[in-house]
Amino acid sequence: MSKLRVQRGDGDTVDLEAETVQALAADLRGPLLSERSEGYDVARRIWNAMIDRRPALIARCAGTADVIRAVDFARTHDLLLSVRGGGHNVAGNAVCEGGLMIDLSDMRGVHVDAATRRARAAGGATWGDFDAETQIHGLATPGGLISDTGVAGLTLGGGLGWLTPSYGLSCDNLVSLDVVTADGRLVTASAEQNADLFWGLKGGGGNFGIVTSFEFQLHGVGPILFGGMALHPLDEAAAVLPEFIAFMSTSPDELGGLAAFTTTPEGDPALALIAVYNGPIPAGEAAIAPLRAIGDPLADTFAAMPYRVLQTLFDAGAPPGLRYYWKSSFLDALPEQAIDTVIEAIRRRPSPLCKIFLEFLGGAFAGPPRESAVFDHRNSPYNLLVIGAWEAAAEDEAGRAWTRDVWEAMADHASEGVYVNYLGTVGDEGTDRLAEAYGPGKYERLVALKTKYDPSNLFQMNQNIPPAT
Repeated sequence: MSKLRVQRGDGDTVDLEAETVQALAADLRGPLLSERSEGYDVARRIWNAMIDRRPALIARCAGTADVIRAVDFARTHDLLLSVRGGGHNVAGNAVCEGGLMIDLSDMRGVHVDAATRRARAAGGATWGDFDAETQIHGLATPGGLISDTGVAGLTLGGGLGWLTPSYGLSCDNLVSLDVVTADGRLVTASAEQNADLFWGLKGGGGNFGIVTSFEFQLHGVGPILFGGMALHPLDEAAAVLPEFIAFMSTSPDELGGLAAFTTTPEGDPALALIAVYNGPIPAGEAAIAPLRAIGDPLADTFAAMPYRVLQTLFDAGAPPGLRYYWKSSFLDALPEQAIDTVIEAIRRRPSPLCKIFLEFLGGAFAGPPRESAVFDHRNSPYNLLVIGAWEAAAEDEAGRAWTRDVWEAMADHASEGVYVNYLGTVGDEGTDRLAEAYGPGKYERLVALKTKYDPSNLFQMNQNIPPAT
């Protein structure tokens, strides 16, 4: 093996001796992959097929010790470093070009303590993994809308899910985290230990270290809940959506809801009104009955079903391997003009795979004090997510243009800020967008925290907060 050229974090490159790379490989329990290794192309692929980067090395970590050794190696050689958990983030920051990717996808264990209602999830676990283990005990915590979303990425950016109106964000339910810091230490972050780091990890993303274990508070959920969707033709959306908005404005905290402009099995644009009730089946049927009475739906799938099934409602509509491009904003209101804008936009979508989501926020989402977590904008009643999705690279220009146009057309209804997990790359979003996500005062506090825990910006492949130094 000749020397291996690897990208550095400062934009330069370094040539690593073969013996140096081999020494790292020998020190890891998991495999160290290069371009010539079997499984390399599979390991570098993530959910968003638009991300096509080639790391020089991929450390597929078998445990926390491997993570520490890989971090020490990257720091020692000043390498560009990225971290993959579930690999589901649309921005694709899990994969670096020419650097070292630390891959946690083999670290998927979940341990449940039913007596204390606590669960620990390893850094590569998905919400499907998490729900499978916790639901054995009739327990859960808020966790996303797609089952193969990573626990790590979703939680570190906040974590919206069907249970958010009942129990808040994923990060609101954190009890502690095990974190490998930029200097190779393993530390615990909780309300009692390294409380500043604990605060920063509740919405600050992967800026401060690599979390190898998440401890969550669990809640009694299901295992059978009442939920589903009513599918309406797009021609009825202007009449149906305001009724759904009114319905959601008076809904109990047990009910999570979302309006999705999507596609029928026949390929026609449609509006799906989706709701999940976190409570007894009879109460759920009664709570959702007014929604089911709206308009004349093409289909009504509401039924009693396992919570784990409800957690997969969007899986088929967001498969890995498509090309994805998102834009998002919190919204202050959804007046008639905004509804008309969205309906008109979905009529001219360039691909039937494109969607627009209107997420309804409230209940426990708005409950915690602003300073309890990095995640901000708790008073926003809605979130807009414009999902550009298509199959071929030739469709990139049209898909991106449509997504940006819809987002810009809705700007008059947007509140300040954006959900960090829905952000694209800095080059696309602009340098000020991330500061807006955290609101006044919080971004400055995050810079200080970054300067303390990662002064050299080793962890820069994320929604990056550069250190003051």
